[in-house]
Amino acid sequence: MTQATRPVIGVTLDAEQPGGYSKYPWYALRANYMSAIAEAGGLPVALPHLASAAAGYLDRIDGLVVTGGAFDVDPALYGDGARHATVTLKEGRTAAELALLRGALARDMPVLGICGGQQLLAVALGGTLIQHIPDAIPEALAHEQRTSHHEPAHRVAIRPGTLLEKIVGAASMAVNSSHHQAVRDPGPHAVVDAVAPDGVIEGVEDPRYRFCLGVQWHPEFLTDPGDARILAAFIGACA
Repeated sequence: MTQATRPVIGVTLDAEQPGGYSKYPWYALRANYMSAIAEAGGLPVALPHLASAAAGYLDRIDGLVVTGGAFDVDPALYGDGARHATVTLKEGRTAAELALLRGALARDMPVLGICGGQQLLAVALGGTLIQHIPDAIPEALAHEQRTSHHEPAHRVAIRPGTLLEKIVGAASMAVNSSHHQAVRDPGPHAVVDAVAPDGVIEGVEDPRYRFCLGVQWHPEFLTDPGDARILAAFIGACA
C-alpha cells in the first residue's frame, strides 16, 4: 500500500477546559491512537468537535474511529431520566461525535468505536448504557485498572459467528480496561460479540453495515495479538 492509497481515517479528539497545557480550551489525544492506525496502514487525521461540519469531514475520510475519554454519554440520549452522581459530560464532544457516527453509518462508512466510543456507538444504534458498573453489578470485576494499559486487566470471551471472532480468530482475548460504564442493551439490530467474566458487555457490532464494530478496551495499546488484527481489519475495510 503506497502513501497515496492509504485510507484516510478520521480520529475524534478529546477536549479539555483551560488549565495545564493552555489557558484556553484545548484538544488532546494520546499519540498511540494515531501511531497504531498508521502502523495498521491508515493515514490518521484528527477531527475537531464541529457537529455542523460533520458531513464535510465525512466527504474527505474513508473510515471513522471514535475514541474514548474520561467522560460519559448523557443518559438523556438513551432515555434515562436520572443521572448517576459519577456521570460527567462533554456535551460538545458528544454532539460532534454523534453527528459523525450517524453520518458515517448513513453512508455505510467503516466505523470503529473504542471504549467510550463503543458506548456512544451503541447509543447511536438505539442501545442503552449502564451508568455505573459497581452499582449495577455488585460482584463486577475492577473495570478501571490501575496498572499500565499495555498489561491486560482481564479476558473477554468472544462469541462465535461474529465479525469479531472472524477478525481475531480466537475464542478469547486478554484486554485492558478503563471504564465505569458499559453497554446494557446494544440496540435492536446490534449484536454482542465479547463479554467479560462478570457478564459486562465488552464488544458490539451491527451486521447491517459492512464494518461497524465497537470494543470496550483500547486496542491501540496492542495488549493482545487480536488488537492488531482488529485495527488491520478496520483499515482493510476502509481501503
